[in-house]
Amino acid sequence: MPAQLLRGIVDCISPDELTEKLKLGRKLRIKFGADPSAPDLHLGHTVVLRKLRQFQELGHDVIFLIGNFTATIGDPSGKSKTRKALSDEDVLINAKTYQDQIFKILDRNKTTVVYNNDWLGKMSAKDIIKLAGKYNVARMLERDDFHKRFTSNQTISLHEFMYPLLQGYDSVHLEADIELGGTDQRFNLLVGRHLQKEFGQTPQVVITMPILEGLDGVQKMSKSLGNHIGLTDAPEEMLGKLMSIPDTLIAKYYELLTNISPERLADTKTSLADGAVNPRHIKMDLAKEIVAFYHGKEASIFAEQHFDSLFKNKDVPDEITEIVVEKIDQPLFKWITQLKLVDSNKEAHRLISQGGVTVNQEKTTDPSAFLATTTNAIIKVGKRKFIKVVWK
Repeated sequence: MPAQLLRGIVDCISPDELTEKLKLGRKLRIKFGADPSAPDLHLGHTVVLRKLRQFQELGHDVIFLIGNFTATIGDPSGKSKTRKALSDEDVLINAKTYQDQIFKILDRNKTTVVYNNDWLGKMSAKDIIKLAGKYNVARMLERDDFHKRFTSNQTISLHEFMYPLLQGYDSVHLEADIELGGTDQRFNLLVGRHLQKEFGQTPQVVITMPILEGLDGVQKMSKSLGNHIGLTDAPEEMLGKLMSIPDTLIAKYYELLTNISPERLADTKTSLADGAVNPRHIKMDLAKEIVAFYHGKEASIFAEQHFDSLFKNKDVPDEITEIVVEKIDQPLFKWITQLKLVDSNKEAHRLISQGGVTVNQEKTTDPSAFLATTTNAIIKVGKRKFIKVVWK
């Protein structure tokens, strides 16, 4: 078995089955499903996409499944409460952007994009009841998030039990040989194995990949948490965010987000451990490598120059976006949300309280402080976002 297939993974169920499938002498059907729950993909999503690309480079086909039916249910994985389902309109909009972005990594000629509404949407009530009869409630409650909610008397809606069943049935319909996903999808992927056996198919091999921590170094990379690095971020924005990750994540980002060789990865880990090289230099090499992959080498060089000018030399950018607004007495946290410097009032509160916001180069930690409307204001959020407020 090619060594790169098992590099960086968490689970393979099972390696022996994977070896046997690779010996079949045909193109394997590698399934990956994604519910279009947000319009943009981020580097966390690419951990699995890069593994899919490795299978493609070995001659196999990837089935990229867009869960436009299951997204309307809402995946309960890892959730402490019932997840809000998306509207059909939101799903279609998000699905379009997914297709625009996945081919930054996947080989378009070896990728088939499918939508599970094409078959799940045609199932009758009788079909769904028969499917439900192939799994039991006791097994469902073994799932970690369901178990925690059940034992703490929190609500579990019946439709949430249907999610892993329908995702599993996708594997039956597609006759998947292998399915990939993050570790948070392990239960759902195993349901697919179970249902394939129930339908008389050879069960798929399940491969899970690590969950990538975001900019905070603690929580899963997520747009809703504001700790993500988007594939559509501008080069200088992407590089700046990468330079802000904790040093403890450098090796993991290298392993999961680049084509670094095992030998170079080992050397990088050694350098980080013994302090032989300043981590900042290693992080910059990492950032430039990732930016070059998504935007080109020239863009990565410009992004580095921009970063050095902005942060290393403590400069304020020569050009800052100006927004003309009416003079309104409202707290700073509302202003930076209104100006779209953050996604929510909650995130604004957190950033200001942690000292991540300056007004005219002066730091404030009071989210309720009012902006002076007697002079224009240059607001800086984090290390990268600047805006000049011009009062009417």
